[in-house]
Amino acid sequence: MAQLKLVTVYESQGMLGAQVVKGKLESAGLPVLLKYESYGQVLGLTVDGLGLVEVQVPAELAEDALALLDDENEDEEL
Repeated sequence: MAQLKLVTVYESQGMLGAQVVKGKLESAGLPVLLKYESYGQVLGLTVDGLGLVEVQVPAELAEDALALLDDENEDEEL
């Protein structure tokens, strides 16, 4: 069985920002996985990388995900 290669397309300091990005990507039909240190989530710590949450997608969809996120950033600047 082949291993699925995941690529980080966004990093957030805390779960809230990562959940927003995850929702945007999933609403476009992209599968998303959040990668984070569970210890930081349990204790509510956001220092020394414990609050870091990585938004990951399959490698073959990374370009599409980054394009969606870039479009969002351009819309916010207007």
